[in-house]
Amino acid sequence: MRFTFAEAMTDPAYYAPLAQAAEAAGYDGMTIPDSIAYPEQSDAKYPYTPDGDRGFLEDKAFIETFIQAAALGAVTSTIRFTPFVVKLPIRPPALVAKQAMSVAYLTNNRLALGVGTSPWPEDYDILGVDFARRGKRMDECMDIIRGLETGEYFEFHGEFYDIPKIKMSPAPTEHIPLLVGGHADLALKRAVIRGDGWMHGGGPPEELDALLDKIAAIREAEGKADDPFEIHVISMDAYTVDGCKRLADKGITDVIVGFRMPYVRGNDEEPLQKKIDHLNWYGENVIAKVNS
Repeated sequence: MRFTFAEAMTDPAYYAPLAQAAEAAGYDGMTIPDSIAYPEQSDAKYPYTPDGDRGFLEDKAFIETFIQAAALGAVTSTIRFTPFVVKLPIRPPALVAKQAMSVAYLTNNRLALGVGTSPWPEDYDILGVDFARRGKRMDECMDIIRGLETGEYFEFHGEFYDIPKIKMSPAPTEHIPLLVGGHADLALKRAVIRGDGWMHGGGPPEELDALLDKIAAIREAEGKADDPFEIHVISMDAYTVDGCKRLADKGITDVIVGFRMPYVRGNDEEPLQKKIDHLNWYGENVIAKVNS
C-alpha cells in the first residue's frame, strides 16, 4: 500500500516544506489541488459537502496545478505528485498533455494525472467551453493525452477535437497514470475503460464499499479484472495499522490522508510546524508499521 498526503487551501509558502517533510516521513505521494476561479454568484452545488455549499473556497489560494507540481518536484526526489483532480474538459487536451509530459519528464516520472469533469458551469463559461456533453469531451481529452504522451506521431479526429499528426518532445520515459475522480457510474466506468485507476472523493464506509463493488463489477465485465489498477481512497481506516490492512484486503492500492478539515470558511490558521508534526506522527505510527 502507498500513502499520499493531502493538503489544500493553505498558505502556498507551506507546500514546499510540507512536500519535503512528507518525503522524509515515508509518504509515497502528495496531492495537488486544482481550481481556476471563484464566481461571485452561482447556483451550483459542491458534490462532497453535505449541503452542497462551496463558500469555503472563496479567497482560498490555489497555485496553478502543473506549476505547483513542477515547483514541488524541484525540491524533492522520490515523492509522486497527483492532481486531485485536474478539471480536464475545460482545458485544451493537447496543452494538458504538454504540461503533464513536461512535469513528468522534469521530475523523473513522478506525476500521476488525476482528472475529472468539473461540476460547475462557471469553469466552462470562463474558459469558453460548452458545459453540455462534458463527459464525452472528457473521454476525447483522455484519449488525446494518452496518444501524445508516447512521444510518437499521433493524430485524433473526434466530435470535439481535430488534431493533425503531431508529436511532442520530450516525452516521459514511463506512462503517466490517468486516474479518474468521481462517484457517478459513468466516472467509474471511465476509470476502468480509459484510465489506470480511480480516485475516491470521500464519504461514509458503506458508500465506499458500494463504489468498490461497482468498480470490481465493471472491471470483470470489461475483461480487466486482472489488469493493474490504482484505487486511491479517503477513509478513516487509513489512520490505523489494522485499518490499512483492512483497506489493502479490499484491493486499495493508495490511501489519501490529511490532518485537518479543509471545508471551512476563512484562512487556515494551523502553523506549519504543527502540520509537519502531524506528518511525522503518521509516518512513525502508521506508515513505518504497515511497511515493516
